Amino acid sequence: MTVLVAVLLTVSAVVLVAGVAGRVVDYARTPAPLQIPPTPAPGTRGGVVLRMAREVILFESLFRGNLWTWAFGWLFHAGLALVLLRHLRYFVEPVPAWLAAVQPFGKWAGVVMAAGLAGLWARRTLVPRVRYISTPSDHLWLALLLAIAATGLAMTFAFPVDIVGVKAYALGLVRLDWQALPPDALVWAHLVLVAALMLLFPFSKLLHAPGIFFSPTRNQADDPRERRHLAPWAAELERER
Repeated sequence: MTVLVAVLLTVSAVVLVAGVAGRVVDYARTPAPLQIPPTPAPGTRGGVVLRMAREVILFESLFRGNLWTWAFGWLFHAGLALVLLRHLRYFVEPVPAWLAAVQPFGKWAGVVMAAGLAGLWARRTLVPRVRYISTPSDHLWLALLLAIAATGLAMTFAFPVDIVGVKAYALGLVRLDWQALPPDALVWAHLVLVAALMLLFPFSKLLHAPGIFFSPTRNQADDPRERRHLAPWAAELERER
């Protein structure tokens, strides 16, 4: 089991990094021939950076669109960010003081993350217009994320596991020096679910995470009067004429 999970996690990590990198390259190469920032929009690049920061951190446009969706979505993403930060302790030794200070908050962030996911799934199920446009994959993604959160919370609050052994295993993966995986079904289930998420992430709609930075409605300044917007490929065609 140690070898199987190690191989699975290693392959899934490579697929995650290579897949996301490939998709980001595709996004960067996709032409954006039109100037289409939704108004009111900033007229300078500095303003665009500030708006993008508000969008990424506060989900500004979602807040304006639907408060319930914003609340559940923000809870999930904020909880996930703290949970991922807390998990860094498994991959570094010694643990920095700032990372040790994050641990109590990251512990309860898992509860916040699960609550946000439950709210988003309830929205998919209970709101008729959202249920109508939801596909089986939407429900499967929420189920996978909730299963990861549930197994993690179970290990944290109900069924303690060998944390020292888990950290030795994680450090062994990073250092290519595989160690024995603690014989705990919850640990195995959690790691396999995480590996499945990493394997499928580059091919899913979850790619809105890096994709938002390439959205022309968000990364463009509202300055058509000040300068002519010309996509690189259009500029090349114009030069050939």
